[in-house]
Amino acid sequence: MDIIAVMAALPHRYPMLLIDRVVSMVPNTSIHAVKAVSVNEPFFQGHFPARPIMPGVLIVEAIAQAAGILAVESLSLAGTGRLVYFMGIDGAKFRQPVEPGCLVDFHVEFTQVRGSICKFAGKAYVEGKLCAEAQCTAMISEAPKN
Repeated sequence: MDIIAVMAALPHRYPMLLIDRVVSMVPNTSIHAVKAVSVNEPFFQGHFPARPIMPGVLIVEAIAQAAGILAVESLSLAGTGRLVYFMGIDGAKFRQPVEPGCLVDFHVEFTQVRGSICKFAGKAYVEGKLCAEAQCTAMISEAPKN
């Protein structure tokens, strides 16, 4: 999936869209998505300007966004008006910093689907080295009415 397809699957937009493309996906099973981290990212202005690193919370958000794409595509949610809401994070661990110029690979797997609740296990890698991991819970629900 290119960025256009990613934007069709997720409601997020710049600067909160943290997935650039999907390399591969096995519906109902797993996804491999990537983000090219640029020095122009807005968070680098204030997150350790002398040694810019991507905030861990945004790495977890990117894992959750990859999980959201997996859920949307696996559960045929596109165009239904239903959204994937991030509900919880468990076991988040950060192993090494993500810096400008890195290409981050996100590997996320479904671990459970029960009704409208989905659970995922995600890992983020830079050059094959684990930099972060977390388990996420999400809920499928109707979009709020304006």
